[in-house]
Amino acid sequence: MSRPNYNRVASTNLGAGGGYRILEGKTAIVTGASRGIGAAVCQNLAAKGCSLLMVYTSDSSTDKTTELADKLTSDYGIRAVTVQADMGSEKGPSHIISMARNHFSHPKTKKLQIDIVINNAGIASNRSIEDVDCEHFASLYNVNVRGPLLLMKEVIAYLPTDRSGRIVNVSSVSASLGFHKQSVYGGTKAALEAMTRTWARELSERCTVNAVDPGPVATDMYRGTSAEFQNQMSHWTKNTPLAAVREGVDSEEFLKGAENAGGRPGYDFEVAGVIAMLCTPDSGWCTGSVICANGGFKFSN
Repeated sequence: MSRPNYNRVASTNLGAGGGYRILEGKTAIVTGASRGIGAAVCQNLAAKGCSLLMVYTSDSSTDKTTELADKLTSDYGIRAVTVQADMGSEKGPSHIISMARNHFSHPKTKKLQIDIVINNAGIASNRSIEDVDCEHFASLYNVNVRGPLLLMKEVIAYLPTDRSGRIVNVSSVSASLGFHKQSVYGGTKAALEAMTRTWARELSERCTVNAVDPGPVATDMYRGTSAEFQNQMSHWTKNTPLAAVREGVDSEEFLKGAENAGGRPGYDFEVAGVIAMLCTPDSGWCTGSVICANGGFKFSN
């Protein structure tokens, strides 16, 4: 896909060329880092000076994640380490923290501090009520809900103690808009938002905890949806203030599909920009909130 012709100041001009590296010296864990929103978050945080533990799941993503880590290290002078871990398994989160200790602990004191956690990894599958089974339910809840909870359980001992930590959970507009065939997927994202509010209270002296709620985003997952599905969403997209396509700005792919889809999806770097904003010191008075990262697809309360 060709990139839209945006001036990507927020995600590319804050890097190693002497720009404002507001996250210099910080370390972040980003799950689902191999592609889409996760990869864009890694680029944005690296451009701000943040070192990264980049988590991916499948063997097919190994080369892609490694190449991205190498590029971010070269472009921004940060440290980027990849780790393969299944967020749907009981031991995946503990393996992530074990790798963090191995690679980011102080060489003498062995102290480890994780400043930022981006719970981005997730899976989606749409089924009507009569087609839901226990295996489908468990697979989505294990990755989308249990995984972030177990990761927080593992990371809590390594969070800052001065409220400077940042947790951002990647939810979805599906948590609150009631789309067809999303009893399970929408439920997982609603659960993640509920945990966001609880963690904001339990961890108030350690970090802020917020969620973002993307709508349709131009990722592999979106491209795997049918024209029929995109048309079913079109009446929401038509009412999304920032979804109207623009000649000379937006990707040709979405210019052609706009009539059926009602407009364009968000770009991964647009969502990443909102997530990264919540990781900066400027967001220190915001916690327990779900922040709009969907162009107005759903207005936040």
